[in-house]
Amino acid sequence: MEGGGAEEESSRSAAAEVAKPEMLAGLTVEEQEELRTTIEAHHVYRVEPGQCFSLLAQRIRAPAATVWSVVRRFDRPQIYKHFIRSCAIKGGGDVRVGCLRDVSVISGLPASTSMERLDVLDEDRRVAGFSIIGGEHRLRNYRSVTTVSELGRPGGGIWTVVLESYVVDVPEGNTVDDTRLFADTVVRLNLQKLASVTEAMAAAAAADPEKGK
Repeated sequence: MEGGGAEEESSRSAAAEVAKPEMLAGLTVEEQEELRTTIEAHHVYRVEPGQCFSLLAQRIRAPAATVWSVVRRFDRPQIYKHFIRSCAIKGGGDVRVGCLRDVSVISGLPASTSMERLDVLDEDRRVAGFSIIGGEHRLRNYRSVTTVSELGRPGGGIWTVVLESYVVDVPEGNTVDDTRLFADTVVRLNLQKLASVTEAMAAAAAADPEKGK
């Protein structure tokens, strides 16, 4: 039995594909080229058979520091993530790599709870990532990475691009397209809310610089 399991795992690994994103909707060719190093460093996945992958982008008219101040809050995803009723760090500890959060999901979704682990929190590069490791939901083996990058042009102002990617198992009875459509919709809604929240924060800070410090 042990040998069969090893053979099966070896077969799965051999069949896996490395997912490399192509042109991203919402970004110009120049923006994507500027973000190429970030994409290659953080948003390329080894996708096993029975899994799907996606990468979404959101342009935000706010400084990267403002956007990151929200994205980094592993303990408060409900600031910008739809469908979350509450969140608590397990054991009440500090937010650090390896910590777990218990998330309660609002009714009406094919989920009720989610236990998630913080995998990456790089303050210097503004990279955060987590995995779903338990709970009542259909997103099995879900892993996600979010990067926050500030772009700008002389005389053209400064803006931020948030990239969020994920890989997840395709549930039995679902297709890759079905799974990606569902997950993409949730991620896209969250990124749009992140934009509205942080653009409002940036506008408030610009109107009252002392308050924004």
